Amino acid sequence: MQYVGFTVARVFKSEVIQKCRAVSHILFNKHLFLTNVGISLTLSGVGDVLQQHYELLQGDHEKWNCTRTLHMSATGMTIGIFCHHTYKWLDRFFPGRTLKTVLKKVLVDQLVTSPFCITILFATLACLERSNVETFVKEMKQKGWRLYVADWVLWPPAQVINFYVLPTRFRVLYDNTISLGYDVYTSYVAHEIPLEDVVEAGENTE
Repeated sequence: MQYVGFTVARVFKSEVIQKCRAVSHILFNKHLFLTNVGISLTLSGVGDVLQQHYELLQGDHEKWNCTRTLHMSATGMTIGIFCHHTYKWLDRFFPGRTLKTVLKKVLVDQLVTSPFCITILFATLACLERSNVETFVKEMKQKGWRLYVADWVLWPPAQVINFYVLPTRFRVLYDNTISLGYDVYTSYVAHEIPLEDVVEAGENTE
């Protein structure tokens, strides 16, 4: 009887493992693009929800702003699309996992990919909020540098692990898992000063 139970458990475990592998193949091979974009979109939204929850507890706002969360989720989508293709490009031009290759990827990621991601973030918000070019530029000048400084603190060590250990298909998942706290900070920076106040501050200095 004990042997039968052990056999059933082994069969069940084997079936679960096979199903997990099948799901993993679908998500991270067959439909990798959709998976990466979906993960990035979802966790960017979660980051904003966490930040807004904190602001509600602090009494900064009276209720949750659904539109703001949708906009931050949209930035996750656009950045996710960019990162999906960027990681494939990096592996194509810098193949291998030697320390020298990994450091090259990290350097390109910080000097090229990071500024692009920050620009995409504010450009997406500007489009959704129907901001003009002048406001977008002021947002980049006043807030973009703060995100870029935070990038240099968080991402170089994280990306060494990413490029040295993980295969390409898991990199966006890893990024978004690591960056959930960064997503909270991104939401804070992006909405720390209301858009209309940014315009007024810029006009007063002219």
